Amino acid sequence: MAENDDSVHLSTEEARAGTTPHMTRYVLGFSLVLVVVAFAIILLL
Repeated sequence: MAENDDSVHLSTEEARAGTTPHMTRYVLGFSLVLVVVAFAIILLL
């Protein structure tokens, strides 16, 4: 059985394939707050 040793070495920036905007962090935080508020309202009713 022949082995394939054609490994590709990429830098972190190349492997990421672009920039990493911080918008996802804000969307996740905002949605987490909304879920907590929704559960608090359900609990109080």
